Amino acid sequence: MKNDYSILDLCEHLEVSSSGYYDWRNRRSVPGPRAQGNQILAKQIEEIHIRSRQTYGSPRIVEELRKQGFRHGRNRISSLMQAAGLQGRQKGRYRVQTTDSNHDQPIAPNRLAQASKATAPNQIWVADITYIQTQEGWLYLAAILDLYSRKIVGWAMSERIDTLLVLQALAMALLHRNPPANLLIHSDRGVQYASGDYRQALAQAGLIASMSRKGNCYDNAAMESFWSTLKLELVYRRGFDTRANARTQIFDYIEAFYNRQRSHSALAYCSPVDFELQNN
Repeated sequence: MKNDYSILDLCEHLEVSSSGYYDWRNRRSVPGPRAQGNQILAKQIEEIHIRSRQTYGSPRIVEELRKQGFRHGRNRISSLMQAAGLQGRQKGRYRVQTTDSNHDQPIAPNRLAQASKATAPNQIWVADITYIQTQEGWLYLAAILDLYSRKIVGWAMSERIDTLLVLQALAMALLHRNPPANLLIHSDRGVQYASGDYRQALAQAGLIASMSRKGNCYDNAAMESFWSTLKLELVYRRGFDTRANARTQIFDYIEAFYNRQRSHSALAYCSPVDFELQNN
């Protein structure tokens, strides 16, 4: 009614002081401590979400905030994310590509099934190949993962799915890690991993081969989990017009984000690189 009557007249009629009214109005315009805290927290959440390349959900954001010395409940984080329209990348069902093992090359036994859990880097590696679709055609990615830290220690990409592809990934891993003899390296039964050239490369490096059971891709579950993460957080979100574009973005994802920044729930929410540095 202030358009029709003065504030002073209204206050007098309602038997309240004008100073009390103005104090009340000013208090309404200033957010309370909880609201101010939520504004600051919402900005922190947004910054973490951006740094995670829009992949982190509330569990990882809670852990990132704890690393910075802040302790907030997951429900509060979830509510603020929902209000800001932020969400993580949630894993759905990942269709695993089965391996064609119809070849006459020697097959190594599944030594991984009987191996003790890795307690340090360069004890157990797992290897595999996946397919990346581009508008120019398929791009094949071979990678090697250290089972202790989940770090990708070697990788290679090619238009051809051949033995050279897996040899290049192995060469990178050997160069960067210089592993001891008798390291166990597990793969599927694909002809690339059973080939004479690959077996010779393992023998020269003193590595011990292990292979999954026929038709059982889940013997290599850690590697399949990485493929699922890569495709969910990168491949399915982007359309690659060229193989060159795919190569650039996959390189950036593996080396800049996954190995060095992305927190891993199995590693106490550390990145693979940080986990190795903190535990060795």
